[in-house]
Amino acid sequence: MVESTATDAVLVRLALGLIISAGIGLLAYRRRSLARSGVWGAIITGTLIFGFGGWIAGLLLIAFFVSSSLLSHFKEDNARKQRAAEMFDKGGRRDLGQALANGGAAAGLAVLSWLARENPATAGALYAAMIGALATVNADTWATELGVLSQSPPRLITQPHKRVAPGTSGGITAMGTGAAMLGAAFIGLCYVVFTALYRFVAGFADAPDASPGFLAVIIAATIAGLAGSLFDSVLGATVQAMYYSEKRGKETEKRFERDGTPNRPIRGWPWLNNDWVNFLASLFGAAIMAGVWVMIND
Repeated sequence: MVESTATDAVLVRLALGLIISAGIGLLAYRRRSLARSGVWGAIITGTLIFGFGGWIAGLLLIAFFVSSSLLSHFKEDNARKQRAAEMFDKGGRRDLGQALANGGAAAGLAVLSWLARENPATAGALYAAMIGALATVNADTWATELGVLSQSPPRLITQPHKRVAPGTSGGITAMGTGAAMLGAAFIGLCYVVFTALYRFVAGFADAPDASPGFLAVIIAATIAGLAGSLFDSVLGATVQAMYYSEKRGKETEKRFERDGTPNRPIRGWPWLNNDWVNFLASLFGAAIMAGVWVMIND
C-alpha cells in the first residue's frame, strides 16, 4: 500500500513536471534562451527532477535555469562579453547537449535517490549530491557570465602567472571566482527557502532531508559548487578539446567556423567538448556535496 502510494505520487509529479518543464522550455525558446533542441533537453531533465526529486528539487532546477538565463542576457552587448562569446563552442541559446550537460547529472541523481528511498542514508547522500550538481552548474554559469566582464585579464588556473584572453577555457578571475561562490551559495539558499516553505505548506515526507541544518547545506553547497566550477576550469585548461581558428587568428572551442571551415586542433581530447566538461564538473561537485553530507551525518 505504501509502495503504491509512493509510485502514484511520482507519477503525478512526473505528469506535472512534464507540463511545467514544457511550459518553461517553450517560454525560454520564445525569449531566445533555448534552441529548439534545448526545449527537449529542458523537458527531459525537468520532468525527471520534478518527478523523482520532488517539488524542492524541481524548484531548484527552475532557480538555476532562471538565474542563468537572466545572466546570459545581462550586458550581452558588452564588448568583452561579445569577444569572449566568439571563443565558446556554442552561443547563448542552449541546445540539447547543453541542457543535458547542465541538468543530466542532477536528473540521474534524483532518480537514484528515489530508487534508494528505503535506505535513508543512501537516499539522503544521493539527494545531497543532486543539490551539489545543481550548485556546480549554477556556479559555473555565474562565473562564466560575470567573469568575462572583469576589468582584470584572466589567468590560467594551472599556470597562475600566465594571462589569457577573456573566455579562454581554464581562465579564471577574482570576479569570476566570487561569482561562482555566490552562484553555488544561491542554490544552497534556495534549498533552505524552498524547504522551509514546503514544510510549512505540505510537510516534507516525500523527499529525503539533505542536511541536518540549514546553515550546513548552504556551506556545503557553496563548497561543492565552487569546487566543481574550479574542476571545470582545470579540465578546460588541460584536456578539453581546443582549436585554433586561422580565419580569426585566435584559440577557440569551436571545431568548425560558422561557414563550415574546420579549425586546427591544438590540444585536448577530441571527444571532450564543453558539454562533457560541464557534465563531468557537475559530477565532481555532486561527489563533494555527498562527501560533505556523509561527514556531517557521521
